[in-house]
Amino acid sequence: MARTFGGDQLEGNTNRVVGTYGYMAPEYAFDGQFLTKSDVFSFGIILLEIISGMRSRGFYHPNHSHNLIGQAWILWNEGRPLDLVDECLGNSCTLSELLRCIHLSLLCVQQRPEDRPSMSSVVVILGNESALPQPKKPGFFLEKDSNEGPGFSSKHELSSTNEITITLLEAR
Repeated sequence: MARTFGGDQLEGNTNRVVGTYGYMAPEYAFDGQFLTKSDVFSFGIILLEIISGMRSRGFYHPNHSHNLIGQAWILWNEGRPLDLVDECLGNSCTLSELLRCIHLSLLCVQQRPEDRPSMSSVVVILGNESALPQPKKPGFFLEKDSNEGPGFSSKHELSSTNEITITLLEAR
């Protein structure tokens, strides 16, 4: 992005879209319009990936053909947002923290940039427990069809679990 837009630009238009599909905001992917809230959209996707333990690209669910955003949106509207949570999170956080993060991620991936919070608002939201507005329909809420073209694969790939090991080194 830094090469596409000047370092001091807050917004811009381009006919050359660079980035990873699945993380780009709709206004950037479709129209080449990059706004300060385009990064907020990407943050929302990453937050959903962390919560669910699944990747946005190549997301597969055996019972339907929605993408990760669509799955989160449906579960939210059905009153079952915690069904999205990866069991690997275990007891590492409270249910209220998980619900708040799911809520925040849905606010970040809303279709219209003006409906998304600013990144400074995201930081404030993460640090307090104030009431949040209801999210509106997200961008890229898709049902995948194997006939839709090269962006969608007819081969379903299951998500993998990523693990991390931390080693503390001490001097002798």
